[in-house]
Amino acid sequence: MVNTAANQRNKPACSLVIRCFNEELHIGRLLAGVMEQTVRDVEIILVDSGSTDATLSIASRYPVKIVSIAPEDFSFGRSLNMGCAAASGEFLVIASAHVYPVYRDWLEHILSPFKDPGVAIVYGKQRGDQRARYTEQQIYRKWFPEESAGRQAHPFCNNANAAIRRTIWQHVPYNEELTGLEDLEWAKRVVDLGKKIVYSAEAEIIHVHNETPFKIYNRYKREAIAFKRIYPQEQFNFMDFVKLFTANVFTDYYHARKDRVLMKNIVSIPGFRFMQFWGTYSGFGRRGDIPRQLRNRFYYPNGFYRKSSRATEGDSARRIKYEHH
Repeated sequence: MVNTAANQRNKPACSLVIRCFNEELHIGRLLAGVMEQTVRDVEIILVDSGSTDATLSIASRYPVKIVSIAPEDFSFGRSLNMGCAAASGEFLVIASAHVYPVYRDWLEHILSPFKDPGVAIVYGKQRGDQRARYTEQQIYRKWFPEESAGRQAHPFCNNANAAIRRTIWQHVPYNEELTGLEDLEWAKRVVDLGKKIVYSAEAEIIHVHNETPFKIYNRYKREAIAFKRIYPQEQFNFMDFVKLFTANVFTDYYHARKDRVLMKNIVSIPGFRFMQFWGTYSGFGRRGDIPRQLRNRFYYPNGFYRKSSRATEGDSARRIKYEHH
């Protein structure tokens, strides 16, 4: 009994699991933001899948535990399972390596709903930075509204900014075979067990996405492949592509005109939406198992895998001030 109490005292307030690959431009800002949080006792687990830049050098300036996964073994679910297994906290916060918190109470807000023992997962608001495409900002506003949801009726969530209960993960690990949407699939399973999903608009991060058109296509294709495996009854045909592309372009144009940024985005809006929905259409049309070479292309679209194989604003008091790292 004494040992159990001691173990409880030694546990961190939470464990932060970060998946990363060549994130030297972003990892320092995220870790600096974690150091400024009102939740002080944070265990940081960095799951690196073969970075060749200064990611690990920058991360080593902070109190992090580095877990390595070989590029050829990587999947989003597998890397998360490795990070969660290496963590000791009761609550596991999951963040993308290219996000950073806006406010000092980000962790406080994402952990607060776990006071309800029925809550399995909490996910927070995301917004883009000044470099984000207008369409990406529109997607963030739709997916992550300004109002929180105490108990969500559907299994949507996003592991770029989320937290889960460790005891549930121990019984329900992430699916390691999916090419994406491991968060959605996990949430679907825990909802089926009667657990709750909470959305916290106050737990806000900035998500830095500055993808090329090919990377946009690639992301939505692999997510569509995963979605089809999670919901095999769902369909996405060519007419769905035409309808959604057209409707979303016109909607984006309407909002861009209201925001007085239409001319600035008149080309980028249809460009993004085309890659988004063409990637979705291509992913839904994929049949059979995913060959290893295609999986590597999804995860390492710049050809890294081949090379590595050869080598074997709000309240100012809450806002975080960053220095150069």
